[in-house]
Amino acid sequence: MENLAAKYTHIPGWGIDADPKNDPTYPMKHRTDEEQKGYTWERPAQQPEDIEILRSIERPNVSAVFGTSVPPQGLSGQIRRFAFRYSESSYGHWLPLLVADRVNVVEGILDDFKRGHVPNIFAEKGMKADWKYNQKALVQTVVVGALITTAVVVLFRNRKNALS
Repeated sequence: MENLAAKYTHIPGWGIDADPKNDPTYPMKHRTDEEQKGYTWERPAQQPEDIEILRSIERPNVSAVFGTSVPPQGLSGQIRRFAFRYSESSYGHWLPLLVADRVNVVEGILDDFKRGHVPNIFAEKGMKADWKYNQKALVQTVVVGALITTAVVVLFRNRKNALS
């Protein structure tokens, strides 16, 4: 263990909490287990709930404040509602939320087109910086995306021809 600690001593602040005598809460905090009593403080005023709020099944109430800028809507909203049926410790909660984020990106692009705005995906995804600092990864991403798109198009064409 000592060898491992010596290996990282060049990092500023490394091991600062290793010495129990250097506990930043001692001697100011006197441990009385008072915090185990639950809500012992006055709860802040509740933010009004004027939009749909998705809440964890593990929480009996909503937190005092929450985001309202993007309420769940469309297909991504349906996926999010599905995800919140499951516990936060479950893949059934987190994986659908990841999918919903990706679906929401596509919904946003389609919404831009619907409003007559052509999105500059190259700039919005930071590809200029990638081109400048990480060309190899950018080219790899573009090639993989093109291959996947081609495979999907070919798959759908083959299905269409097979059904005809």
